[in-house]
Amino acid sequence: MADAQADVQLKDFQNIFRLEGKVAVVTGGSRGLGLHAASGLLQAGASRVFITSRKAKACEEACAALNALPNKAPGAKAISVPADSSKVSEIERLVAEVKKHTDKVDILLANAGATWGAPFDEHPEQAFTKVLDLNVKSVFFTIQKFTPLLEAGATISDPSRVIVTGSVAGIGIGTTNSANATTGYSVSKAAVLHMARNLAVELGPRGILVNGIAPGFFPSKMANGLIELVGGKDNLEKANPNKRLGLPEDFAAAVVYLCSKGAGHVNGDTIVLDGGNIWARAQL
Repeated sequence: MADAQADVQLKDFQNIFRLEGKVAVVTGGSRGLGLHAASGLLQAGASRVFITSRKAKACEEACAALNALPNKAPGAKAISVPADSSKVSEIERLVAEVKKHTDKVDILLANAGATWGAPFDEHPEQAFTKVLDLNVKSVFFTIQKFTPLLEAGATISDPSRVIVTGSVAGIGIGTTNSANATTGYSVSKAAVLHMARNLAVELGPRGILVNGIAPGFFPSKMANGLIELVGGKDNLEKANPNKRLGLPEDFAAAVVYLCSKGAGHVNGDTIVLDGGNIWARAQL
């Protein structure tokens, strides 16, 4: 027994979830889940986090808050680069602006998105197109345009990471049979999560791992209206197996994990963040 124990070589796991020196880009990073993720990345050791969203003021305010965090690494910084991710020309401009600061990107969180609620019989074409364009097409082209920077510092032993933000509505179904039916949103989130699986196979050999996160309800400016429409926060918490809704640290921790050495063999997967509610809803 003593000889067998002597042969065991224990690994040093001290920094298994640290992101020292990593460079990240967070689209839709000026508020909500994107902002929480950016905060988590900086607090896990990232050296630079580029925050982008359509509104310049929101990006600047987010970066001011992030740069005031007391527990960042020395010299770590959030940088504002406003851009409209719904336009490929703006994505290209975003990449060009990021390249002025760095010659590589280690982490891309494609989090920008939109939703729309309307009765099935009245759902407007323009709204359906807007949701599909921003939630699917723009994510594809954001990843495509950033791939050269993601490849630049990537190796098989230390791959770059791409994370797309989906939704449990893209795994089960969203809101139906109501004045705020979200069929287009649900379809877009199913599509973006499946796109991540395809890109995991496409980009894995190039040193880029691609995964998705599917949040349930997280109270936020975007979600609060729908939360009230489907019963309110208290009722949703009671119905959830773990008796609460999502917290900022739930999403931030999932992002940090997927970007860390601890998730170095996770590719093409989806982390569901809803406390088990999707399975409770599936009960007969």
